[in-house]
Amino acid sequence: MPELIAPTTRLHASWKEARDEWPPGAHMDGHSVRATDDVDSAEGFAEWVARLRDEEDPSTPLDEGLVHCTYRWIVEDDEYLGAVALRHTLNDFLLNVGGHIGYGVRPSARRQGLAGWALGRTLETARTLGLDRVLVTCIPSNVASARTIEKNGGVYEDTRTTGPDTVKRYWITLASA
Repeated sequence: MPELIAPTTRLHASWKEARDEWPPGAHMDGHSVRATDDVDSAEGFAEWVARLRDEEDPSTPLDEGLVHCTYRWIVEDDEYLGAVALRHTLNDFLLNVGGHIGYGVRPSARRQGLAGWALGRTLETARTLGLDRVLVTCIPSNVASARTIEKNGGVYEDTRTTGPDTVKRYWITLASA
């Protein structure tokens, strides 16, 4: 049975195995790996995990252009399967491109319903943050992601191109708890 857990250093080896399934240089949605992050060494990975955990705390000052975010990893039996990110607010970039929620599942674990399961659990977390609706986006060619969003209540608003990015934008209204 999968679970969503806070990022942890104990899954370093499994995380690297999952990362290596993506094509070199591919963007791993929901992971927040920056070009300057050293995720290969134990020390660098620990620093990255600490940053992810710190960004959840609203009292943590963030660099300009960033918003507070709750990161959770999709894990089953100590195997890293993917990640989901819940951004607490939207800035201009997130409103037009990134949305409140981003997720990515390692290629070998796709088509098992994990993305939909993780998105559903993350909507519950969004409610606890006081959000009444969330924006979720995907690239137009990602039919599986569009279906995942729609199955979780996503209502298509529009397709936008901002700079090099074109995304389909969906809003999910969160029912009161």
